[in-house]
Amino acid sequence: MFEHIKRKIGTFALGRIHFYFKVRIFCSGFKVFIKLTFICSKNPRLSHSFIYFATCLICALERTIPPLRGLSPRGCNGFCVCLGEVLEQADYLYSCAETEKLYQLLVQYKDSNDAEFLWRLARASRDLSLLPNIEAGRKKQLTFEAFEYAKKALEKDDLCSAAHKWYGVCLSDVGDYEGVKVKIGNSYIIRDHLERAIELNPKDATSIHILGYWCFAFAELPWYQRKVAAVIFSSPPESTYEEALAFFLKAEEVDPNFYSKNLLMLGKTYLAMKDKEKALLWLTKTKEYPAHTLEDKEVHKEAVDLLKKLG
Repeated sequence: MFEHIKRKIGTFALGRIHFYFKVRIFCSGFKVFIKLTFICSKNPRLSHSFIYFATCLICALERTIPPLRGLSPRGCNGFCVCLGEVLEQADYLYSCAETEKLYQLLVQYKDSNDAEFLWRLARASRDLSLLPNIEAGRKKQLTFEAFEYAKKALEKDDLCSAAHKWYGVCLSDVGDYEGVKVKIGNSYIIRDHLERAIELNPKDATSIHILGYWCFAFAELPWYQRKVAAVIFSSPPESTYEEALAFFLKAEEVDPNFYSKNLLMLGKTYLAMKDKEKALLWLTKTKEYPAHTLEDKEVHKEAVDLLKKLG
């Protein structure tokens, strides 16, 4: 079988650049393992970028080699396809803001029991739902799917910081479809999971930022909404701008300039606290932040608009 595969998928070319496959197939009991390595003849750095094709090749092998049928990534059956490399490729696509490609890569593993796949799939599903070209019905579907993936990730590994973080974020998202009472009630749970995420990984600036955003949202809640919340809950969630500021500053201390929105929120928090000088400082930093993603561009526009109002 090994010789048959080797002859069939030994090389391919993109223009003048040739890529070589190194294929290893071996067995352990009834489990079949395949490892595919891609090597670029012109630029070794490009080798990593083509790990994504592995899943496509495996699906093709299923159709042509009878012993491997039914062993797709979706229903693993003990089948291992360099999972570490797939995660590496997923992180690469995320860093490049290739949201749709990332989702297509990870959704093949939606039945995985590995929390590392599941929380990444939750994040990718959520990111896809936020794209401007997504139709409303599809957006809602992706939002609830993201929550289910995050929930499953947490069930599989409750010591995974990222699983707690994305469970909290996705729970907040589904609350947008379930009414104010449910959303406010979920807020306690969301904060608990964000705090647990930070406890498990104190160096994750994103979790710290999200908790700061949680505090900011409740600090700026209008008085009439507070009254409504007080009617529904005997002790509704509360926070202050000072508490939000502490988390945003902590996130910046842990990982300086990691996220354009953290810079923006520092500016907005200082603005809410009537500290115009520091608000100008952080809003200017936001304006100067390189806009690589759609969110970066939206953040940049908001910072520019706020700076114009400040004169």
